[in-house]
Amino acid sequence: MNQKDGALETELPKGIGKPAERALAAAGYKRLEQFTRVSEADILKLHGVGPKALELIRQALVEKGLAFNEKQ
Repeated sequence: MNQKDGALETELPKGIGKPAERALAAAGYKRLEQFTRVSEADILKLHGVGPKALELIRQALVEKGLAFNEKQ
């Protein structure tokens, strides 16, 4: 596995649709670790991010031993 500066560790998961990619990028989300500071509800508020994108992000977080911040 070729990791250049940890890029594979921090990319958004593959399979997220273009509207969700654009919405996440516009909101400043580029790395998985950033999602540990927000809730799933916060991400779903972004126009273009739906249940499929949220599930892909959730699965990618779990694979890295991470999770969304669900503390209010």
